[in-house]
Amino acid sequence: LSICGKLCYAIGGAPNQVAGSAAAFFLQIYLLDIAHITPFHASLVLFIGKASGAVTDPVAGFFISKSRWTKIGRLMPWMLACTPFTVMSYFLMWYLPPFVSGRVAWYLTFYCLFQALTTLFQVPYSALTMFLSTDQKERDSATAYRMTMEVLGTLVGAALQGQIVASAHVSHHCTVNPPVNATNSWHDTPSFPDPSDPLSHQVIYMIAAGVIGGVYLLGIVILFLGVKEKDDPYALNSDRAIPFCKGLGLTMKHGPYVKLTASFLLISTAVQLEQSNFVLFCTHAANLRNHFQYLVVTILVSAAVSIPFWQKFLQRFGKKCAACGISWMIPFAVMLVTIPNLILAYFVAFVSGLSIAASLLLPWSMLPDVVDNFRLQNPHGKGHETIFYSSYVFFTKMSAGIGLGISAAGLEFTGYKPGICRQSDDVILTLKILIGAVPAILILLGLFILLFYPITEESRKETKLALEVLR
Repeated sequence: LSICGKLCYAIGGAPNQVAGSAAAFFLQIYLLDIAHITPFHASLVLFIGKASGAVTDPVAGFFISKSRWTKIGRLMPWMLACTPFTVMSYFLMWYLPPFVSGRVAWYLTFYCLFQALTTLFQVPYSALTMFLSTDQKERDSATAYRMTMEVLGTLVGAALQGQIVASAHVSHHCTVNPPVNATNSWHDTPSFPDPSDPLSHQVIYMIAAGVIGGVYLLGIVILFLGVKEKDDPYALNSDRAIPFCKGLGLTMKHGPYVKLTASFLLISTAVQLEQSNFVLFCTHAANLRNHFQYLVVTILVSAAVSIPFWQKFLQRFGKKCAACGISWMIPFAVMLVTIPNLILAYFVAFVSGLSIAASLLLPWSMLPDVVDNFRLQNPHGKGHETIFYSSYVFFTKMSAGIGLGISAAGLEFTGYKPGICRQSDDVILTLKILIGAVPAILILLGLFILLFYPITEESRKETKLALEVLR
């Protein structure tokens, strides 16, 4: 694989991360403080939206596995076809409709549609890794390029969205230390921007959505022009595609896949909880409302810069050993919750970026090894790659959706009020638990399960040799 080819492949996946990052960091606070819907309804939007994307994964895997080979490949047509509709749904997801009573239905519709369409892109795009090269090192290298670019995409999305919409969440009359005799009124003072402002929050969010939509179109053009999809290199002419339901049953019985998926669905849920509640935590629980966009950028710069380090680390010490880096964020997140200091917050953001980079790179680097292991045990079937990738994304999205739904419902239960300068002590405690305790428990459970993952560096080399003989 040429460096140009790896770059074009990596750039193609960045727009999904740009949009996903903007939604992960800002959709919850947008729904609460800009659209003025209740935390309960926000939890419904987040959970049902994630669930719809998750349900689309196996459906997408089913239809893609039935696709025929075309002049531009079997996976590329799916990515090209869904991109324009993805841009449209993303744009409308941030639109503030003039009516109030149907806003929940509006955001639910377009968030579900956006999640489903991104799935139709992500499943063939992630499975494309298996059709770039037969060499494990080449695929790992392409995955590292992809993860670096996707983290940069996450950075661009959060930075663009954060810088553009920051003014929609800054209230000039909310002070960090209110006057003693004005505490009660300060609690109830709304922090919404002045609606007479010519750059009102509606327009600001639409500008951000339009910019990110343009990034989508640029990314798919580069992917189409720079990447050539290859047919299954191991399949014989006599081999038949594994039926989807049968293949799904076989993958669910494949030990390495079950352990890998169980581990990273817990870890990815922890990362999603950190992302979705971080801005709320900085705004309401840590008195850092004027720094949240810079803290988000710090996290993502750290993650992007550290991807090459993790790639070298896993090549030298193994992938299971590199997973220990995911746990680095735990003690620092707990420190931030207990000592909400500005300097400490930036340090926590930097260390969290290192851990997030490891959590992003490792599952996508380990999944091709699982697919190779399955291929060795089932040598006369083909078309199983999309089944593995679609079901993996399904489980991680479902777990993240459940986690986000529960977190938003927790804010509703403890009395979150949109737009006031200071939330109640119960809400602040809930945000601290969602940022500190819950992700720590999920990460530790995920790493414990990963201890039983059976594919080692030695077994990877044995599988590679056996597949070369098969080829």
